[in-house]
Parts: sequence; C-alpha cells; structure tokens
Amino acid sequence: MPTQHRAIQSRQALIRSAAETFLEKGVPAAGMVEISRRARLSKGALYFHFTSKDDLTLAVRDAALATLQEIEDAFTRSPQPLTTAVQDFAVELFERVESDAVLRAGLRLRPETAPGLGIYALEQRWYALFLDKAVTCGTGGLGRPAAHAPDAEPRRTAQLLTSIVVGLLHLGSEDGTWWDKEAVVGLWSLLPAAPGRITAAGIPAPDRLPAAG
Repeated sequence: MPTQHRAIQSRQALIRSAAETFLEKGVPAAGMVEISRRARLSKGALYFHFTSKDDLTLAVRDAALATLQEIEDAFTRSPQPLTTAVQDFAVELFERVESDAVLRAGLRLRPETAPGLGIYALEQRWYALFLDKAVTCGTGGLGRPAAHAPDAEPRRTAQLLTSIVVGLLHLGSEDGTWWDKEAVVGLWSLLPAAPGRITAAGIPAPDRLPAAG
C-alpha cells in the first residue's frame, strides 16, 4: 500500500475513533491514548497527524462540515421547489447523522470548542440555503413563479422550514424516532399548503438572522 494512501487511512481512522470516543464520553473525558488504541494505531502515529486533542477535535469538526456540505450540495442541485427539497434534505440529513458517527459527533461539539456547527451557525447556514432555493425555484405552495411572489413570502417560508429542521435535529438527539423518514414525511404533510397561510399565521420574516455567537 503506498505510504500516502496509508497515511490518509490512518488519519481517517483516528478521526472516526475520536468521534466515537467523544460520543461515548464527551470531549473533556476522551483521552488521546484511548483514541489511538480504538483506532489500532500507536500513540506516535496519532501525534504524527494531530498535535493535540484540540487539533483532533477541529479535524472531527472539519470532517463533519465536509459531509454536511455534500448534503447541502445535493439540496442545491435538486430541481424540486423549496418545501419538497427541504423535506428531502431533512430525510437525508437525519439518515446520515444516524449512520455517520463523525457527523453526529461534530454536530454535538460545543461552539466555543469547534465553531461552525453550533445552533446559530446552522440556523444562519440553512436559512440562507433555503432562501436561495425559494427565490430560484419557488416555495412550492402557491404555484406561481418566485419572481412574482411577495418579497416577504420566501423569507417567511425559509424561516419556517429552517426552524423545523433545526428543531427536529435537536429533538432527534434525545429521541431518534424524530429522525425516522416516516416521521419527517408525516410532519411535512401537516405544513400549510400555501406559503400565504404561513404569513397569515403570523410567523415573522426576519430582515436578517443574528450573528452566530
């Protein structure tokens, strides 16, 4: 096996081992020796790739962000209108979170430890993503081109869907049944058929979201 390929495999094994250990014990209680043993690598190999636990924690964060970006890219490419595309996004996101320990661990990291995956960062990230889809592909409710929709309508719809996805992400971390595909699809079936009804419900359309803290 070429040296470079072996080094990549070792690094990935250490990141996966760290994620699994973080999930079991939390970051503060996770030890570098334990992480290297779980990965079946020497302590020297661990420190060859990562100078400290902080460095390794950021690597878990970066790997989780890369996976999240893949899911978001698929959402961006979807030809579906916003509401349907976000449902598909949520189903894929929760399936990946359940099956991918690195993504799951990354989403549980404290923002002050590994910035970028905290609740406010995700809200900003997904609101911008969903709003762009609403503007370019329509909200999927009123059946008229997005260019003719009231300016507030896409913002309100994007904000509502962002709140739902973030809320399900939080609920599922305590009770995994919230992440089941049937549960997500069932919840989407209860959404207002037309974004205009969202406006009538009094959901605010923020001019901008607060900066991530």
